Amino acid sequence: MNMLLRIPGKVSRKMCLRGSPAMIDRLVIRRSAVIFAIVLSLTFVGSASAQQTSAAANTPVIGSSDTVTADPPVAHPNTKPCVASLFSNLEFADFSIKPFDYAPPAKCAGPWAKVILVLDFNETTGNQYDRTAEITIGNVNVYFGTTPEPSSTLGPTWHVERDLTDYSALLKTAQAGQANLGNLVNSTYTGIIYGNAEIEFYPADWFNPAPQTADAVLPLPDAPGGAVGLASTSSLLSQTFTLPENIERAYLDVIAQSQNVDEFWYTCSPNDLVAETENTCGNTGFRETEISIDGEPAGVAPVYPWIYTGGIDPFLWFPLPGVQTLNFVPYRVNLTPFAGVLSNGQTHTVAISVFNSDNYFNVTGTLLLYLDHGASKVTGEVTENTIGSGPNPKVTETFSTAGGNVIGTATVTSARQFTLAGYVKTSHGRVQTSVQQEFKFSNTQQYTITPTVYAENINQTTTVESKTTTKDGFLVTEVDKDFSYPLVVDYSEVENADGTFSLPTTIQQKYSENETVKLNGFPIYARSVSNSVAPADTLEFDASFNFLGNEGQASSQDYVSFDSLGGCYSNKLTAANNVLTDISSGEGCGGGEHH
Repeated sequence: MNMLLRIPGKVSRKMCLRGSPAMIDRLVIRRSAVIFAIVLSLTFVGSASAQQTSAAANTPVIGSSDTVTADPPVAHPNTKPCVASLFSNLEFADFSIKPFDYAPPAKCAGPWAKVILVLDFNETTGNQYDRTAEITIGNVNVYFGTTPEPSSTLGPTWHVERDLTDYSALLKTAQAGQANLGNLVNSTYTGIIYGNAEIEFYPADWFNPAPQTADAVLPLPDAPGGAVGLASTSSLLSQTFTLPENIERAYLDVIAQSQNVDEFWYTCSPNDLVAETENTCGNTGFRETEISIDGEPAGVAPVYPWIYTGGIDPFLWFPLPGVQTLNFVPYRVNLTPFAGVLSNGQTHTVAISVFNSDNYFNVTGTLLLYLDHGASKVTGEVTENTIGSGPNPKVTETFSTAGGNVIGTATVTSARQFTLAGYVKTSHGRVQTSVQQEFKFSNTQQYTITPTVYAENINQTTTVESKTTTKDGFLVTEVDKDFSYPLVVDYSEVENADGTFSLPTTIQQKYSENETVKLNGFPIYARSVSNSVAPADTLEFDASFNFLGNEGQASSQDYVSFDSLGGCYSNKLTAANNVLTDISSGEGCGGGEHH
């Protein structure tokens, strides 16, 4: 099998010393946090000819290595949609941004019950890294994700859907779009990617009413090119806006994608331990996204530890990629306490930064504004803001270096609570909003470094608990949300008695979200989402660090969601020896089916 590999264990001392010049030429150090890349076979097999994408690209097939997920499709209304094509069979074989023209479908002006972006990609067989993909319309990000890696015998296909209903206002007018999927193709990197993209608009009717959506959808940055790289804590993505003067509610959708040295940020050491732990990234294993308005703290967003399909060991991700790897989910920051300030007729600057960034994070944001349709101007102010200047993480280190061995633990924790509150005077009275949030983070790294072993075991947990209370006349709405991002990574480089090397890895990665809504104290809605992926694999190398193969590959993805309106979805996929082995759907939803 022919693919590229990035391993976030350290390039061990012996591996560097053992390498002959010819071997070192093959061992391309591309350290992103703790990364190196290896061309796993010496000959390229398979065709690089174009393949047409398929609408059934995400259909799981037992016995296949093709890329699939257990994620549910976006719920489609049972009506015929109007369709706007963005591009068809578009080739990505260089780093040029691909422009396209967007126009809403004729005779389908809305309002729309649902708007869904539908993407189908395929990649030719060959040799290629995972690549980052972005799509923008009017500079607003409508898709952000990464691609699978191909092999000499596998040209992966994959299917992505994203609910753009909240962005309906953006899509009412014709404007320029861009597809940004940089992909180096030459005699070494041969995988060519092709994509189809369209937007489905479902007209509203009696059974499918149009929801309330934002009146304005504004991009950060408001410039071609997509996401902006932030290299350090002081780096900013900022955008200055002239905003409407009748804003009732405001939100910011944030995506912060780790890249380069920060790709495996959860493996990074405290700065004083970088050399001792043979690491090449510092600032600890803690990152957090900060939001400001006119230079004042205005919100916080956790950073999800996405792992791409070339990360650590590509066989971990055949055929099941990590959580959200193909389709990042934005984190929505509630800026409604600032609605009165944003409506004061002055220009305002919204900025995003990543605390502890160590080169670098790709960051994008989308500002969503809901307006008072009964007034051209509202007034209001922020009444409470206790966020403070930023997080204050605590680091604990316990290390022993007896006998030349390094054994120890580094732990970084962060905890912060804050309240944001404000009001606006609207055409229907005074509306008060309070956002109370608690962020907790913990990352523990256990190291064992001897002449024959390099082991790093990581246990990370990010949690967010949020309560938003809105008082509008006699109505009091309370929305409680909690998020949890647990991650466990156990990785080792072991020199065997015969001089060969084994690199075993196990990972547990999860995303969970729970929400309840109360009206005047009575629960009216609840929902829950849980998405977990658990792969394991061992890479084998000879004494010269030539790749011999992998063994013990096994993985699973378990996706469960339900709501108090009767909606329920359950799907579990399992794989072994790099192919899908079982599909189990419906368990926990009043039934169950195995394939």
